[in-house]
Amino acid sequence: MEYPIGVEMSAGYLAYEVSRAAYKLVKDVMLVQPGENVVITGDTSTDKRVTEALMSAAYTVGANPMLAYVPTNENAYAEPIAPLGNAVAAADVWIELSYASIMLCESWRKAIDFGCRYLNLTGMDVTMLVNCIGRVDVEKVVELGEALKAKLEAGNEIVIKDKNGTCLTARNEGRKVRHSGQLASFKGYPFMMCGQISWCPVEETINGKLVFDTAVFPPTDMGILSEPIELTLEQGRVTKIEGGREAERFSAWLHSFHDPNMFRLAHYSLGFNPGVTKATGRIVEDERVFGCMEFGIGSQGKMIRGSYWTAASHTDGVVAKPTIMIDGTVIEADGKYVDPELVEICRQMGVAGYNAAP
Repeated sequence: MEYPIGVEMSAGYLAYEVSRAAYKLVKDVMLVQPGENVVITGDTSTDKRVTEALMSAAYTVGANPMLAYVPTNENAYAEPIAPLGNAVAAADVWIELSYASIMLCESWRKAIDFGCRYLNLTGMDVTMLVNCIGRVDVEKVVELGEALKAKLEAGNEIVIKDKNGTCLTARNEGRKVRHSGQLASFKGYPFMMCGQISWCPVEETINGKLVFDTAVFPPTDMGILSEPIELTLEQGRVTKIEGGREAERFSAWLHSFHDPNMFRLAHYSLGFNPGVTKATGRIVEDERVFGCMEFGIGSQGKMIRGSYWTAASHTDGVVAKPTIMIDGTVIEADGKYVDPELVEICRQMGVAGYNAAP
């Protein structure tokens, strides 16, 4: 069931559902153990009902929860104030809810090196928590991610097309795929909400057109797109940005850093959380619209296992209904999986459009 964004009759809106979803996230997804130090970070754009539910859940399982709450930064992925940075750098588990995420900054790297199990839930509100975690069969979503991962790693030539004009070619040449949405069963790793895998083909082989038609974040004032942004890529670098006012805004933001690495394509991602059926303007949901693809530009983290570089910032853009071909075989057409194995997993999850038994 989907709930319209903004329909919140009281402070207790979905209160019981939120409590159960928060407990599921803490205990069954992040695998928090008694005695662990759990840091939850939020900013003034964060839904406090979510922070309170997660704090309560962490305390209930016997952990030592701490909440760090700060003003919303105008720049995402920027280094935070020292007390916040010091807190996350010594956490066993860190759940980030801040709208202006500090992922990829130096404090974030220190936390990962310390062995922190990090989870990025930028902009999560009660509706997202209930729909994308509480009502989702997380283990089955992980199974779908593993199946997609195996197919991508077994292939070499990757072609992404879309009726919006996207036509992007690249080669994997043995590159591995990161499944960020799995259960947090090991240390020193940045986990994400279930329903996403990411990787980067060999950067110099990425060429063609990439058209964002759904959402972009940051800049923080963009979110859902009202018009497409068309990028030309040559050897993994954005060489041209075309479109209307939003394309101009996006281009100006990239150029504002005066950093050539801000124009490098950092990763491909596949989104497949059945709790997300349309874009909302919150990137954690938007990059998991079921069947979508999301592409990162700017900093490339080590976890992507590509060439690896740092940049002044990072941005993500979404293509809603791609067609994906691996070595000439179509596994997804116009946003719907057509590979038999993937179709069967989707059917088992009860995803709309996959309900008919074989």
